[in-house]
Amino acid sequence: MMEIVYLTLLSPLHTGGTTQEGNLLGIARESHTNLPYIPSSTIRGRLRSSIGSEMIAINGQEKSKKFFLFGNEIDNGEQLEQGTIWIGDGSLLWIPIPSLSHGVVWVTSPMLLRRWQRLSGFTLVIPPEYSTNITGGNVYLKDAILRRDSLHNWADWEQAIPGLHGGGMVNHVLVLPDKHCATIVQMSLWRQVKVKLNEHKTVEGGFRYEEAIPPDTIMYFPWGITAQANGMCQEARNEFTRLLQRSDVLQIGGQESLGRGFVQLTFNSNQDTQAGAS
Repeated sequence: MMEIVYLTLLSPLHTGGTTQEGNLLGIARESHTNLPYIPSSTIRGRLRSSIGSEMIAINGQEKSKKFFLFGNEIDNGEQLEQGTIWIGDGSLLWIPIPSLSHGVVWVTSPMLLRRWQRLSGFTLVIPPEYSTNITGGNVYLKDAILRRDSLHNWADWEQAIPGLHGGGMVNHVLVLPDKHCATIVQMSLWRQVKVKLNEHKTVEGGFRYEEAIPPDTIMYFPWGITAQANGMCQEARNEFTRLLQRSDVLQIGGQESLGRGFVQLTFNSNQDTQAGAS
């Protein structure tokens, strides 16, 4: 069974991309959508660093069962063992966009909602393009104007906001067509100017820009149990869930010394999500 962990960004998040174009240091992007994402290796590495890779023993009535959540560390000729937990990529669900008319509007697309629905198991009627909970007047986004007569009312929008992160932080939402959503996302990424200083504190070389996913973005990643669990699926699931809930804030990606990459974790199983919809 697949589980979902939601990530609410508390600060800008930068995960290094595979290429650098000119003086722009980009972030990791999906090859088929060009949307930002968090590689599963980045999430797994951070969780392993925070939680550790110790062997976990489950003492039963008959014998003691042992397993590694993230695999073992080879020492003294030990055989490498696969971990009992697999972790998927972090996907975008809602991203905040500046709005002259409504302050901030959280934007998604039908494709992003369908992906979330497929991975989470949540029962949701995907709204049509240009659906929103905003009533009255035009919507002025960053470099875009949406006329009121082109928008559709979305009454049950809260079902697509997992747990209403941030105590009702999300109040204005909008579903854009996939291609327009990708354009808006690209225009709304943070870009910070960086320079390199020499020993005399003068600029050495030119400027460069580093991208980051903006704070208040809502993302998520799936996880589950591998075949290595070997009959201990429930024990491994319970232990990983307990460790996830030990701290609700994690730092992911680069630029840690700048206070970047802080995310708030919210754990939801398929059963919890379905119960929230009923």
